Amino acid sequence: MKILRTMIWVLAFVGFLIFAIYNWRPVELTLWQNLVLETKVPVLAILAFTAGFVPMWAYHLSVKWGLNRRVRALENSLKHTALARHHEPQTFPAAVDMPAASPSEGAEPLAPTPSDTGTQ
Repeated sequence: MKILRTMIWVLAFVGFLIFAIYNWRPVELTLWQNLVLETKVPVLAILAFTAGFVPMWAYHLSVKWGLNRRVRALENSLKHTALARHHEPQTFPAAVDMPAASPSEGAEPLAPTPSDTGTQ
């Protein structure tokens, strides 16, 4: 999976490099009435990409962090439960002596009820 991710990043970088070569022109960006930013088109593209990528990346990391905390808490709970069961004295119920009845030893089949035969 990492190789696929690396290939996608390399393709994106090559695509951006080709875009930057063909669009290396100065542009003027008016931020306010008296403030004008003169920069190249690829720099604006990088800034736009960063402005969209960084918040989503931060959100992804926060969700991942929260899920990892939840998994760790569940694993610790499971481990403590298993340790508590391991250290408990085991008690077994007393064995009850009941004779095992087999169907051939005098067991008669039950008479069918009206609900079994379908008539009432």
